[in-house]
Amino acid sequence: MEYILGIDIGTTSVKSIAFSRDGKTLCEYSIPYPISHPFQDWSEQDPEEIATAIFKTVENILRDLSPHIPQTCSFSSAMHSLIAVNEKGEPISPSIIWADNRAAAIAKKIHQENLARAFYTRTGLPVHAMSPFCKLQWIKINQKIIFDGAFKFVGIKEFVFYKLFGIWAVDVSIAAATGLMNIQTRNWDPWILEQVGISAERLSEIVESDRIFYSPALFPALNKVPFVIGGSDGAMANLGTADDTDSLVITVGTSSAARIFVNRPQIDDEMRTFCYYLKDDQWLVGGASNNGGIVMQWLQEDFFYSKVNVPDFINQALQVSPGSDGLIFLPYLLGERAPIWNADAKGILFGLNINHNQAAMVRASLEGVIYCLYSISKPLFEKTTIRKIYATGGFARNELWVQILADIFNLPVLISDTVESSAWGAAKWGMLATKLSGSGETMVKKIYQPDASNHAVYATGFKKFQRLYELFREEFNY
Repeated sequence: MEYILGIDIGTTSVKSIAFSRDGKTLCEYSIPYPISHPFQDWSEQDPEEIATAIFKTVENILRDLSPHIPQTCSFSSAMHSLIAVNEKGEPISPSIIWADNRAAAIAKKIHQENLARAFYTRTGLPVHAMSPFCKLQWIKINQKIIFDGAFKFVGIKEFVFYKLFGIWAVDVSIAAATGLMNIQTRNWDPWILEQVGISAERLSEIVESDRIFYSPALFPALNKVPFVIGGSDGAMANLGTADDTDSLVITVGTSSAARIFVNRPQIDDEMRTFCYYLKDDQWLVGGASNNGGIVMQWLQEDFFYSKVNVPDFINQALQVSPGSDGLIFLPYLLGERAPIWNADAKGILFGLNINHNQAAMVRASLEGVIYCLYSISKPLFEKTTIRKIYATGGFARNELWVQILADIFNLPVLISDTVESSAWGAAKWGMLATKLSGSGETMVKKIYQPDASNHAVYATGFKKFQRLYELFREEFNY
């Protein structure tokens, strides 16, 4: 039996999936891991725990599909993580992930000094606390022993690859999301490194996303199997769903994002969107929100303490009409990235009255997450004609949430055979890198059409959503 192994290192779990060449799932394993918040605005993970989970999922697939081994393995990974390691490759810090806002004051200072545009035009990444660039400066100021003692500063996929191959390498699409790589030269930017106070030797070597490695130390049976380093979860999700330029890919997992592929670099005058390199004719443009499925998890577990299953908790919102009877939720529980890039933003549930119940709050939360994604997408609509949306990630399994997406955007939303598009994108990328033939088509299993009357309600709601943010923006800082 032939299969391709796609490994997606996500924020709250790793998913390893064995695919046939035409994209059918043959075997899959997922192992979760926690996020810790030791202080306000801090979000950390244990890199060793994540690595162990990754290797365990691979072991499980190899066991279940024995004696068959993959033709190739390829990776997708969450962006913006930062780990300090010693010369032995051991972590001397936790993995500081994208949701961490401890460097917010540093990002704010860069904006106040009118330097943000210089960084953005060099890197394609708006200045924000999530970026490893800002996190490095925070460590330098607040954890000098770690900063001075670190042999290298790496991301989670680099940490895993070092365990497998003994080499410090970062693929170019992950490097593009650090705020340290020059978007034109695709090398570490000397001027930016000077601002941080580190040399390029303290970072991994930047390699193309199709770089192949052999002989993983922990899997001797796979010593002749090509391991493709792959790319970021955003790039792989788009590749696994739609790589044309008139399709918007919306992903909602723990966080959420809206992205399109373009064939040349695209910098936004207002610095609302990112621009990441994948290959010569493919650049990923869009934005990510800190607040996706984690909003619903918080609402269910920490606000309502509900013990019902997740689909039933969400589907109670079917009792409430579009617009949630005037209830508006700004779901900025973890600050916000695109398009406002404000780590100080806070959640607001506005318009409550005595008639609102749990179902109304759930619906307002579902709508609020999509309003965030619509805000991110508006700059993309200004430069690109977008005719359809592909929905990926866990939310794509919920019909109500996807219909809300179609109605707010007023565009058809397509659901493909696999909503685990980052893992499938990694597998497709692995086939391209190793020149294995396979299906390049996205098989659509369902299309959600927008409802014009619902869209009219949401158009009014979205305007209020935007006004509320502007009204409260100054208050977020106090």
